[in-house]
Amino acid sequence: MPRELASGERRVAATPETVRRLLAKGVNLQVQQGAGEAAGFGDADFVAVGAELAPADGLAWEQVDGVLCVQPPPLEQLARLQQGALLVGLLAPYGATGLAETLNGRQASAIALELLPRISRAQSMDVLSSQANIAGYKAVLLAAAALDRYVPMLMTAAGTIQPSRVLVLGAGVAGLQALATAKRLGGVVYVSDVRAAAKEQVESLGGRFIDPPQQADKPAEEGGYAKAASEAFLAAQRQQLAEQLALADIVICTALVPGRPAPRLISEAMLDGMRPGAVVVDLAVAQGGNCFGTVAGTTVERRGVQLIGADALPSSVPNHASALYARNVAALVEHLLAEEGLRLDPDDPILAGCLLTHAGLCRREDVVYPPTSRPGDS
Repeated sequence: MPRELASGERRVAATPETVRRLLAKGVNLQVQQGAGEAAGFGDADFVAVGAELAPADGLAWEQVDGVLCVQPPPLEQLARLQQGALLVGLLAPYGATGLAETLNGRQASAIALELLPRISRAQSMDVLSSQANIAGYKAVLLAAAALDRYVPMLMTAAGTIQPSRVLVLGAGVAGLQALATAKRLGGVVYVSDVRAAAKEQVESLGGRFIDPPQQADKPAEEGGYAKAASEAFLAAQRQQLAEQLALADIVICTALVPGRPAPRLISEAMLDGMRPGAVVVDLAVAQGGNCFGTVAGTTVERRGVQLIGADALPSSVPNHASALYARNVAALVEHLLAEEGLRLDPDDPILAGCLLTHAGLCRREDVVYPPTSRPGDS
């Protein structure tokens, strides 16, 4: 497990708990010195459970059978991997031609956790869900801290303060956690989602579901992920949201479609209709944003409305984010273990979608080489 080098990344792919768990399965873990410090796991904690410490100035890339990471290590390091090694992490696979070509040059296998299928057998390995839970929770806390009002209703000698109105866009894992967190703080929560099937989940958590526009081409979901909506549907949804936004104190944006830019749900004109003092937290900002004017990692004030570009919230809760991520990764590694070592079966339902490279071949060319940039296309 190398130290994470990406700017702002404080999570790690293994914790003392999962090191102990993997050692019991016969997997020896080498941890780079200082790798876990930002997440609250010191070198001594890893050594105490049996991990081997690697020098701070580098791992022995040529000698390891696999690498567990959060974000992909630099290509120059991956180019030193021994033949047939395995890389597991959030590899940002869409359009990752350099990564795929480097790994193929080493005959290395790579599992991109973003592509893990959302099936029952893979629930314990689902890093997107575990990290989205944290993002939804932290988004509400950020919004509450920035808001110019209380979130709960308060009855005082000076009169009654009405609860804040919270609008959540998207009822996926992050959206449902945002709903639950806002309810715990005492807000009145409305949730909008393109899938009518999300209504039951929203109402079970105490939210008020905004029924999607009546359109013939309502989007649904495929493989546990939202499908892209048509532009006509999104236009009708934006018109419906304008009225809700004018009443909202907090807006949490969570709508994402894998491999595609985030749908733009809040336009400049819709922002103009929001009251000064309101707060928008955009969790989709790294994919282009659901809201006009949001900037990744920055808070922008626009006519009194604060726009928070929340692009790395799981890393802001690094201890628990690492604990959950590491358990997901450990569950996947345990699934791959066989008597002869790591067994990568491309036909395994769990691996079929997330095995990015294997035996010198790119197995997800539709992801790495989108149709517009596939080699050989004009």
